[in-house]
Amino acid sequence: MFSEKLILRLKNAYTVTVLTGAGVSAESGVPTFRGKDGLWKNNPVEKLATIDALESDPKLFWEFYHWRRSLLKEIKPNLGHFSLVDMENYFEDFTLITQNVDNLHTKAGSSKPIELHGNIKRNRCTNCSDLTLSDSEQIDESVVPKCTKCGSVLKPDVILFGEALDQKVLSKGQEASATCEVFISIGTSSLVEPAASLPYIAKGNGAYLVEINTEKTPLSDSADEVINYPSAKVLTNLVIILDRLR
Repeated sequence: MFSEKLILRLKNAYTVTVLTGAGVSAESGVPTFRGKDGLWKNNPVEKLATIDALESDPKLFWEFYHWRRSLLKEIKPNLGHFSLVDMENYFEDFTLITQNVDNLHTKAGSSKPIELHGNIKRNRCTNCSDLTLSDSEQIDESVVPKCTKCGSVLKPDVILFGEALDQKVLSKGQEASATCEVFISIGTSSLVEPAASLPYIAKGNGAYLVEINTEKTPLSDSADEVINYPSAKVLTNLVIILDRLR
């Protein structure tokens, strides 16, 4: 499953950066909102998860996000998430970047993942930008949540369709990509920018580029090594090898 070159690179690596996408969480049962999962109550997800939707129909917008949060309450991290926690403890300088907003990396025990697209567990005020943790146990799903400081409508602290990423968060991801010795892209379509550019930043700065995905992506031809297996299986086996190298 792993080349000798990859094992040697990891054995000698000081800095490792990992980028995770929807495929990692899909193995826990999180919907990818693509294909047949792209509709909610006959509404296209890409039209619900927008600022325009929040402004034009905040009740429908929040019904959708209350539903997403209730779904995620029942979902647990998988072996891939836990294996990444183990990898964090193996390398001196390990950075986890994720496109996922489901909080599963934090649930598994990852410390300070760079959340490019935010975290659905938090709320952000649309006016004063105050951040609060959501409490789905106490929120009435028929009510649009309001900011306790200024009274404005809240939004989940996630990047909605059409919104720009937080530049400070993106810069951290770009720096971690530019300075690593090994970069591993896991379960991402490699289509969504600017996250899709991070592996190329790493490779352009001399990193050994690995892709773990169940299918070919636009990144595959540029990767030094491609592993076409489910991420939980691959990462579990990789941790076993790393333990032997200690």
